[in-house]
Amino acid sequence: MFTYFAHRVMVMVPTLLVISVITFIIIQLPPGDYLSNQMAEMLASGDRAAMEKLAFLRQEFGLDKPMLEQYAVWLGIWPGNNGFSGILQGNLGWSFEYNLPVSEVVGDRLFLSLVLNFTTMLFVYAVSFPIGVYTAVRQYSFGDHAMTFIGYIGLATPNFLLALILLFLAKKHFGVSIGGLMDEQFIDADMSWAKFLSICEHMVVPVIVIGTSGTAGMIRRLRANLLDELQKQYVTTARAKGLLEKVIINRHALKNAMLPVVTIVAIEFAFLMGGLVVTEQVFNLNGLGKLFVESVQNHDFSMTQALVMLVAFIFVVTNLTVDIFYAWLDPRIRYS
Repeated sequence: MFTYFAHRVMVMVPTLLVISVITFIIIQLPPGDYLSNQMAEMLASGDRAAMEKLAFLRQEFGLDKPMLEQYAVWLGIWPGNNGFSGILQGNLGWSFEYNLPVSEVVGDRLFLSLVLNFTTMLFVYAVSFPIGVYTAVRQYSFGDHAMTFIGYIGLATPNFLLALILLFLAKKHFGVSIGGLMDEQFIDADMSWAKFLSICEHMVVPVIVIGTSGTAGMIRRLRANLLDELQKQYVTTARAKGLLEKVIINRHALKNAMLPVVTIVAIEFAFLMGGLVVTEQVFNLNGLGKLFVESVQNHDFSMTQALVMLVAFIFVVTNLTVDIFYAWLDPRIRYS
């Protein structure tokens, strides 16, 4: 098991390194950056003092150096003006838009996005598992066809469209606004039970919006896996021995059908993280998705690079955790 774990970690490190190279190159390809744009505006307005300050900041943060040296300093393998101070040392960079370290800006937003994402994951599995089992056991029944039809609608409906429809229905028929993280009266208030309930109420619809397509896809995968298991010889043998159908499904077939589903948790997690970009914009949630869009619009490249690497790190660690859990569930994986 330790050998398998060490191998997976050794694969994870070069993966993150390649992602960092691609991220840095792609973000640096467009001409200009936040300070360059500000300098152009100051030049047009004739503000010489501000231009000198911006030129000093470009030199201070090494934006006037070659791209290779900028990457090495950003990664933390080459000394900059402040020595070795890059991602490897825990320094995510400086946000020129917020005039704060990136880590301070990301902190609360990261927590919100992770809570929203993990809640959505729980929603996806809690809804998809019973429906997937039902549609497999009751194959070609009315319920199977109905759930299949609803599932295709869920897969085909874009997140932003579903979000806009729910916002409209909530406002028109219930007279409530489901945007934002909480009701306005709790924004500056201390945490209380009423504020916690308000946050939970405002998270219900975003969770449904983000998790709809994932739930539909998971239902189809679990149904297909369980149908495949029910056709195998060990199920036929169990039926021949007189075991109850409920015991065969719950104790034998379902466990084996769940193994392939476990492996796609990391992929599903990354897919849900991508859904946050649209959903947080529509529902006005101050999470990583909204922050990423703002950083791209404002050419705050330090923030954009840090967010991409942060999401990549979360995805890779999640994938590593899933691989280890899968190897624990199925010992054949460790020795393959």
